[in-house]
Order: sequence, then structure tokens, then C-alpha cells
Amino acid sequence: MRIDIITVSPELIKSPFEFSIIKRAIDKNLVEVHFHDLRTYALNEYGKIDDYQFGGGAGMVLMIEPIDKCISKLTSERTYDEIIYMTPDAPTLNQQTANTLSLQENIIILCGHYKGVDQRVRDLFITKEISIGDYVLSGGELGAAVLCDTIIRLIPGVLGDETSALTDSFQDNLLSPPVYTRPSEYKGLKVPDILLSGNFPKIEEWRNEKAFEHTKKIRPDLLED
Repeated sequence: MRIDIITVSPELIKSPFEFSIIKRAIDKNLVEVHFHDLRTYALNEYGKIDDYQFGGGAGMVLMIEPIDKCISKLTSERTYDEIIYMTPDAPTLNQQTANTLSLQENIIILCGHYKGVDQRVRDLFITKEISIGDYVLSGGELGAAVLCDTIIRLIPGVLGDETSALTDSFQDNLLSPPVYTRPSEYKGLKVPDILLSGNFPKIEEWRNEKAFEHTKKIRPDLLED
């Protein structure tokens, strides 16, 4: 998989890709991540990429020309399955979306900034819009990092145990059950006997029951789906 990220602040987003699981995926050539500084495509020598919005109002807007130049250059070099815009006024990222995107070959992620982008960018180029929650960030960079993490960890070979991702919360509209490790007793709190029994069908049944109970308590809306 190849991911191209278009951003006003490339230094802000690079660090999450330099550690842990994502870095190992990049080192193993399971994914390529490329950062594109939008100011490279600025309209003048002063790095102009934004302007005031028509009709008045607070906040600057990213202009269409620099974004068009960057996206056009990328799409002239290869075909992209999705061109994604990170913005709070979009459908919220969920596990099903991450699953689908993890199967793609090439994607572009455009990070919003300031008051957003000229609407014509969304009309002409964007194939999917994603929010990471009902709140506003200073820019789309942190959202793009979250999206990339959810996608990359699902690529075969990234996790040490590929079945691990299949048992994550939200994979089947359930939250994960409680998990335990050594010691089996700590400050009077014991690991449930069933987990020490070696009876794996019963353990799986227990986990399913606990996942359902946890979901019903914390996120009953998932059960409605």
C-alpha cells in the first residue's frame, strides 16, 4: 500500500510514523507513506496557499490552485483508489471504513487547515471525507495520523499475530472483553478461573458473553446496528 499525505505542516505529522508498529510496517516495505508540503505548490515566492473567504467571515481558506497542482501531479504518476479529505463535517471514522481502506493499493489523504478548503476541491477531487470525532482540531494532520494507524495495522504481516486485529473492539460491533496477564492474583483480585482452565471453547464463550455485557453497558448504540 502507498499513502500520500498532503499537508500544510508535514513536520507535525511525521513523528507518529517513526515509531512502533507503523515504523516496522514501513521498514518491512508493507506500506509506503509520503508527505507532501502544500507550500511547495504555493502561488508565489511567499508561500501563499490560502486566502480570505468570499462573503466575509473569520478564518482563512486553503485555495484550490495549490491543491489542484499537488493532486494532479500525484494522479499523473499512478492511479489512486481514494482521495480522502480529513474534516470534522464528515462521516465519522469507524472500523468498517478502516477495514475497507486497508484493502486499497494507493490513497491520498488531504489534511484540512484553517477554515478548511475551497469547496471546489471537495467537488472536483475528493472521493471520501472522514472525521475522527465531533470536535475541531487545528488541522487535519492528527486525524490523518489516526486514520493511517487504523489502516496500516490491518495490513497482513504488520501485526505479529494477524488474528489480533480480528478480535479488536468494533470488528463485529462489540467492544473487546476484559483481558488479563500474570500474576494470576494481585492485591486480592484474581483472574477468572475460566481463563486458567485450558477449555478454549468455554473461554471463547466467556469472552463473547463479556464482550456483549461490556458493549451493552458502555456503547448500547452498537447493538442497535
